[in-house]
Amino acid sequence: MAKYAIVVEYIGTNYAGSQIQPDQVTIQSELERALGTLIKSEGETPSGRIKTIFSGRTDAGVHAKGQVVHFVSEKPIVASRFLNSLNGILPKDISVSSIKEVPDDFHAQKSGRFRRYQYKIVNRRQRSAWDSHSLLVREPLNVARMNEALSFLLGEHDFSSFKSSQSSNPAVVCTVYKAEAVKSGDLITVEIVANRFLYNMVRTIVGTLLMIEHKDLKPGLMGEVLEAKDRTKAGPTISPDGLTLVEVGYSPYQPEKQVSS
Repeated sequence: MAKYAIVVEYIGTNYAGSQIQPDQVTIQSELERALGTLIKSEGETPSGRIKTIFSGRTDAGVHAKGQVVHFVSEKPIVASRFLNSLNGILPKDISVSSIKEVPDDFHAQKSGRFRRYQYKIVNRRQRSAWDSHSLLVREPLNVARMNEALSFLLGEHDFSSFKSSQSSNPAVVCTVYKAEAVKSGDLITVEIVANRFLYNMVRTIVGTLLMIEHKDLKPGLMGEVLEAKDRTKAGPTISPDGLTLVEVGYSPYQPEKQVSS
């Protein structure tokens, strides 16, 4: 028996999220189907389906470039041949970029130290055919104000105000290491790095950012919403299509070094 970790990329538009759900097509159901097909074809007879453990769930419509998944195989895997075959079975909007053997105590979710999400906003009056997987916002946005608002999220806090009302998870404390908006041309990327995220947390944070901008409210309102621990005080949960899980880290988060000018 050997344990392997793979890095999975996907466009989540056509899936009901990452986690297996009854009568729904999900990233996990497609991945386990492909793994089972491939491993059986290589002469292995597993005692049931290939069970995968994801670093964390992503909602319906959310994408990933760095989703980490572990599974156990009853015989050794040759990485290069396995990746080529697996990607040949998977749908075109799901792929696996790497595979490596990991220690028995590795756990894709529990061993994770931080997660990095990015939300893409296109800020211009008219849409473009090339705007896929981003949110079009026609009204001008002030990135300096957005960053002032995001600064209130840094550190360890109760993020109840930004948690979906449908979530029953009682664990609401997260540590945010980075929260920043960067503008390049008409593209604004909101990046948030934290040890963990609540259900709908990033989408609600960005929705609150846009509420502050659209209504010309003070950036400090973000801090007031955070302290309120009340979902009704935050902005809307916006479209999942601009959101991507970029990275899962398994060592302590190290802030990017700033290059002095």
